[in-house]
Amino acid sequence: MPERLRTAKRRIVGTKQTLKAVQAGAAAIVYIAKDAEERVLRPLRAELANSRCEVVEVESMQLLGRMCGIDVGAAAAAILEEDLPRLERA
Repeated sequence: MPERLRTAKRRIVGTKQTLKAVQAGAAAIVYIAKDAEERVLRPLRAELANSRCEVVEVESMQLLGRMCGIDVGAAAAAILEEDLPRLERA
C-alpha cells in the first residue's frame, strides 16, 4: 500500500490540502499519521466520517513524509481520484 502513495502521479501532502481535497470529493485514499497531533487532524477526521474515502493509518509522520518523497514529516496525505485505475474506484 505505501507503494501506491509513493508512485501516485496525483497526490497531495499536508492536512489542509488533504482536507480541501476530501471536501471537494477529489480524494480517493487518505493517509493519516498515527503520531500527528489530534488537534491538527480533528477537522480532517470529521470530514472523513462523512466521506467515502479509504483511510489508511501510517505509523509515524516521518514515515508518511518519506512515503511522499519529502524530507520532513507529514500528518496527512492523499491520492486523488484521477490517479486510480477505474476498477479501484468503487
